Amino acid sequence: MSFITGIVDFVNNLLWGKNILVVMLIGTALYFTVRTRFMQFRLFGDIVKILGKTEKDKKGISSLETFFLGTACRVGAGNIAGVVAAVSIGGPGSLFWMWLVALLGSSTSFIESTLAVIYRDKIGEGKYIGGTPWVLKKRLNIKFPAVIYAVSSIICYIGVTQVMSNSVTESVSSAYNINPKYVSIALALIVASIIFGKSKRDKIIDSLNKIVPVMAALYLGVVIFVIVTNITSFPAMIKDIFYQAFGGKEFLGGSIGGIIMQGVRRGLFSNEAGSGNSNYAAAVVDIDEPAQQGMVQALGVFVDTLVICSATAFVILLAGVEKAAGTDGMILDGRVLSGMTLFQESLKTHVGWIGIPFTVVTIFFFSLSTILAVAFYGKSAVNFINEKINLNFYYQIIIVIMVYIGGIQQNFFVWSLADFGLGIMTVINIICILIIGKDALEELRRYEPKLRNK
Repeated sequence: MSFITGIVDFVNNLLWGKNILVVMLIGTALYFTVRTRFMQFRLFGDIVKILGKTEKDKKGISSLETFFLGTACRVGAGNIAGVVAAVSIGGPGSLFWMWLVALLGSSTSFIESTLAVIYRDKIGEGKYIGGTPWVLKKRLNIKFPAVIYAVSSIICYIGVTQVMSNSVTESVSSAYNINPKYVSIALALIVASIIFGKSKRDKIIDSLNKIVPVMAALYLGVVIFVIVTNITSFPAMIKDIFYQAFGGKEFLGGSIGGIIMQGVRRGLFSNEAGSGNSNYAAAVVDIDEPAQQGMVQALGVFVDTLVICSATAFVILLAGVEKAAGTDGMILDGRVLSGMTLFQESLKTHVGWIGIPFTVVTIFFFSLSTILAVAFYGKSAVNFINEKINLNFYYQIIIVIMVYIGGIQQNFFVWSLADFGLGIMTVINIICILIIGKDALEELRRYEPKLRNK
């Protein structure tokens, strides 16, 4: 066991600790932004219109449904905890760099998602399956890296499930002093009822169609209220974000690098552009235009970072916090706070006592949607490894078990496995899309004239 732990720690330190993945992801995002001629900016209005259209005469999963699926995986408890950490450590300026990462990374998401639609398998009338493993196998004819990617996906998703489950039980237990064991059992039962529930269509997709719009509307509704009630302070906050992004008063202290890195890393962790995660969602859409689905998933990157992450940061910054020198916390009402406590207390200053139950409900929806999304993604990865043996049933059982285990204890090794799996996935996916990205670029050139004529 110590040997395995040593390998996981070594890989994580190499890829994440040394910022190798940060450099790879930023470089890839810049490259495809230029190669697509800044499509995420040029075609933004058209992309939004695409999402609002209903595909007629289609029996399978729609673009809007895959958008909800991809968003469900991107938007999790990390959109609160991760943003709080970025702002606490890097200050307001880190948010600017999160925005920049999303704006550039959406081009990467377009490329990888378009490729996932091009190189997928049809499994029935209007039904498809695919993802990075299929791209590697069908386009590059290499099976071993494809299997490694699929296995890494499963490892990552098992770890993510535990992290999300622990976020739910921690928020409920700290707010209402309820035994985490009872919360874990309840959450595991909810997840099991959805995963194993009978439905004419995919039960996970159906559930996320309801959960994602509700959780987004609920969260953004409260944040809009916060912004409106603090509208006089809003311009100063935006100005401070840009001022601090380039060092501001901290520049002379040499902390500009830390500000940039916090924003870049948290942005990349949140929107997942470049990891290939969203490919599992993109591939299942019942659509004839690969570039169209690529645009839909690119929009998901915008929503994740520019909307959800920004909303979290605004709640904190509009509460009147200040950076606590020499710590990773912020000063609010004379107290040095960090983590979920900082978010909860910041929200309380805006909406009063209801801030605590609202935080609990938000974490629940965000975490549940992520658990369901990775349960769906994992099914595709398992099918790629071996579709003849009923491994999916056992994978789903493991997901439910990890929901319970993750809720009652923090296993940091399993959390490290999530980073390990995601790191391996990202390296393989980036190399893949850099080699064959021209296929997606050709689809974009072919589809753009059709887009203008619609």
